[in-house]
Amino acid sequence: MQRDVLYYIADPMCSWCWGFSPVLESVSGVLPVEIPIRYVMGGLARDAEEPMSGETRSYVQSQWRLVAERTGAEFNWDFWKDCEPRRSTYPACRAVIAAGMQRPEGTEAMFNAIQRAYYLEARNPSNAETLAQLAGEAGLDVDRFCEDLVSNHTDELLHKDFELRRSLHADKFPTMILDHDENQFWLAYGYEEEELVVDLLSSALLS
Repeated sequence: MQRDVLYYIADPMCSWCWGFSPVLESVSGVLPVEIPIRYVMGGLARDAEEPMSGETRSYVQSQWRLVAERTGAEFNWDFWKDCEPRRSTYPACRAVIAAGMQRPEGTEAMFNAIQRAYYLEARNPSNAETLAQLAGEAGLDVDRFCEDLVSNHTDELLHKDFELRRSLHADKFPTMILDHDENQFWLAYGYEEEELVVDLLSSALLS
């Protein structure tokens, strides 16, 4: 019999996932301890070294405004003058996986650290230097983290996440799916309000 699991399909550099953070926290608070949360990296944007185009900057900034308006999430707009943005989230996704390779709680810790760095501290998680700093702040073995960040194994795990995402038909971030008693329950497909998600979870657990 398959073990129950809650899939959270997200990207640490997705602004709607940042807005969803309080919902995820509420879900974690009511989810039975025997049901783990499986973070599945979405891979919003491929590896890229070139700076964001003006058009992409405008699009991402417009998303920040929408997220702030709908969710109340806070954003530090100094990012756009202090950093050289790149449309590249794969490094941040690999960082979440690399942190989880060191310790189980590292996955969630790194995901949250990247979000705080990006949205509140105006630090650029597309840069390996930023990710290494976050690993050190989280108490990880930084040398091992830096090796894992660029290893073939970590990249393979990232692409396995992509395969899982596709098999779940989760093409919006965030998406939250509960596998419970061999049934699948969709709690969020894209951003949803906290009350709705928690109500759907409670109903699913009782079914």
